[in-house]
Amino acid sequence: MATLSQKRVAILATHGFEQSELEIPLRKLREAGATVEVVSPEKGEIKGWDKKDWGRPGKVDKKLADAKVDDYDAIVLPGGQINPDLLRINKDAIAFITGFHKAKKVIGAICHAPWLLIETGIAKGRAMTGYKSILTDLRNAGAKVHEDDEVVADRGVVTSRNPGDLDAFSAKVIEEIAEARHRQRAA
Repeated sequence: MATLSQKRVAILATHGFEQSELEIPLRKLREAGATVEVVSPEKGEIKGWDKKDWGRPGKVDKKLADAKVDDYDAIVLPGGQINPDLLRINKDAIAFITGFHKAKKVIGAICHAPWLLIETGIAKGRAMTGYKSILTDLRNAGAKVHEDDEVVADRGVVTSRNPGDLDAFSAKVIEEIAEARHRQRAA
């Protein structure tokens, strides 16, 4: 497994994040040696969504207003239907994600989170996947959709379809951060 010691990762989330899509990448990134912070427009705790009902709260490490792109090597965007839908209308969240893209840093988005990459314009021209209900949205945004692939990486942007893909998603995000070669890609 790649080691991410001295790497810092932000996980941007708000209420309604899919429980496993925040918790599993958080655990796997930390196991790989990264320092990981949950960043949110809210402070204190945010409430997860666990398959069909409200889940456990998650601790917020840093308020979005206090987070800076320069403090991180990558960002992970968990899905769930509620979480990215709330974040895509938050101008500060969109600016934060866009900052990672402009800085050519790794971006990981799973399930419904590629909605955020549509909102930022990052999806256009990029190979991507996502939850089956947003594939038309991705196509309409100009993405090259790979609907049957569990993980797709294109120029530092990693996407996956659903919680069943979390092992492949987390491994690819870790690999992309460890490679740190995306500074050369076009933003």
